[in-house]
Amino acid sequence: QRVIGEPVVSGLVLDDSKLWDPDFITAAKYVMSPPIRAAGHDKALQAALSTGILQLVGTDHCAFNSTQKSLGIDDFRKIPNGVNGIEERMHLVWDTMVESGKISVSDYVRITSTECARIFNIYPRKGAILVGSDADIIILNPNSSFEISARSHHSRSDTNVFEGKRGKGKIEVTIAGGRIVWINGELKVAPGSGKYVKMPPFSYLFGGMDKADAAYLSSLRAPVKRQISTA
Repeated sequence: QRVIGEPVVSGLVLDDSKLWDPDFITAAKYVMSPPIRAAGHDKALQAALSTGILQLVGTDHCAFNSTQKSLGIDDFRKIPNGVNGIEERMHLVWDTMVESGKISVSDYVRITSTECARIFNIYPRKGAILVGSDADIIILNPNSSFEISARSHHSRSDTNVFEGKRGKGKIEVTIAGGRIVWINGELKVAPGSGKYVKMPPFSYLFGGMDKADAAYLSSLRAPVKRQISTA
């Protein structure tokens, strides 16, 4: 059986210390499933990602504002599960993994783009800069700094689990389908411009599985021929 591993960016850079904050709103914004773990787990995930044990980084973006999180103030089970991450992922992964020297620039492309496309069976339409690909490109300035805050992010949520985090490596231009859609801090898209991307089944992960299954079935001593006793 082939297994792939995908840490989310919150688990990669955070620990569970804020979950124990006496202020409910502060603690509740970190509630997600699976939960953010104790200090040390983040470093273990980073190490696994840098050595190839884990293959890509996701966001599991599911943001709720403080009012929505307050639904569970009298019952922990009613706190909506989820944190932000879609806007912060590329910056935080660069700062945590590339700027620190844990992975190379090529590795960064692989774990944030290429491997995702291969697993979801949409490579090389996505995950590559090639003739015939979709021309979805980011331009990241490795010398530019960022600071994350709910006051300046582009989500409608009034909280951000990465509040106050600073680092190096900032996306300055985003190109989608060959068109510039983000530049100089301004979004340049029109409603309805997005396109559905069909993901065919059976990516490269399934290669050879039919032969492995056939070999396993042929190794079984089945069916077993048995005589029916008449005694």
